[in-house]
Amino acid sequence: MWKTLISLPRTVWVIGLISLVNDSASELLYPLIPLYLASVLMAGPKALGIIEGIAEATASLLKLFSGVVVDKTRRSKPWLVVGYALAGFGRPLMAFAGSWQVVLFIRFADRVGKGLRTSPRDALLASSVGPDRRGLAFGVHRAMDNAGAVVGPLLAFGLLAAGVPLKDIFLWSIVPAVICLGLALSIEEPRQAAASRPPKFDWRLRDMPHAFKHFLVVVLLFTLGNSSNMFLLLRASEMGVAAAYIPLLWAAVSFVAMLFSAPLSALSDRFGRVRLLIGGYLAYAGVYAALGFASVNLPMLFVLFAAYGLFMAATEGVEKALVADLAPEERRGTAFGWFNLVAGLGLLPASIVFGWLYQEWAPWVAFGFSASCAVAAAVMLCFMPSRSTPTTPQ
Repeated sequence: MWKTLISLPRTVWVIGLISLVNDSASELLYPLIPLYLASVLMAGPKALGIIEGIAEATASLLKLFSGVVVDKTRRSKPWLVVGYALAGFGRPLMAFAGSWQVVLFIRFADRVGKGLRTSPRDALLASSVGPDRRGLAFGVHRAMDNAGAVVGPLLAFGLLAAGVPLKDIFLWSIVPAVICLGLALSIEEPRQAAASRPPKFDWRLRDMPHAFKHFLVVVLLFTLGNSSNMFLLLRASEMGVAAAYIPLLWAAVSFVAMLFSAPLSALSDRFGRVRLLIGGYLAYAGVYAALGFASVNLPMLFVLFAAYGLFMAATEGVEKALVADLAPEERRGTAFGWFNLVAGLGLLPASIVFGWLYQEWAPWVAFGFSASCAVAAAVMLCFMPSRSTPTTPQ
């Protein structure tokens, strides 16, 4: 595996490094937003659900647009540059937010940047390697992305423990934004991508393989129960975890995902993507059931958050590798756009419904609902059809 890792193209490593730096900044702030909303802006779970749901849904709409445009123009780099710049330079503005509505606007801008860059980045990764190394390439990217998600919360823990004000932490996020912009400008796109004949501008699903459409339904079902991860942090806080330890819990998730993303994704190259996804979805259901129905102490919370990291490692890279496997090569960007759109649109009702169930009923109702959606998605994966030729338009 080490020889295969070393032989991965430079593009894979540069994109991975960008994700590492970007997520160091993003995950530095991510655990702090619920604290900022609750302690400074006096907003509750409903506001958190609205903010995260709208922000993620907006990003998903743009992921479809940018994916279709990549198929048409065969250019990914400009979208990566603009996307990382918009998100990176918007985060420091959180320091000046005076209400949760302003936080919503800033998160909206951050997710616009994510929406513009995600599908082009995924398409560029898929075109940089062959099918036999596709899982590994996406796994390496997710591993480096999660490495940044380890660094960020650890920095947050250190800064909070040192008594640094939340506003100052937000302002310092400008530094990684500059680094990401420079790295994005250094990306070299594969020559063959630019030389290919661009297809017509077409966002429709009708000529996509049946297996790809089936997988989109699975993704939608799972995502309806996959609310914002901030609710995990909120749950830990309500269980009595001190504020300084909240970032450490999220760091544990990312650390486990960092360690296992590449090995598990590479395993899908040999033993199949669907098997890994079923196991990951069931792990998700187990974690959510435990958080909803059990009263756990801090050590047990670290175990559950680590198990959540295993879920991420077994699914994030594998899902995208499966999309690349199922989609026609000339419409790969559009396929990633649809995958990201469906996942993101599911997040809007997921976060809003979860926040409503959490606040109006009880935490166990919200977590039980999410676990049920994950189990149902795993069952649907068991009936995943084999890849076939594109369906004939009706």
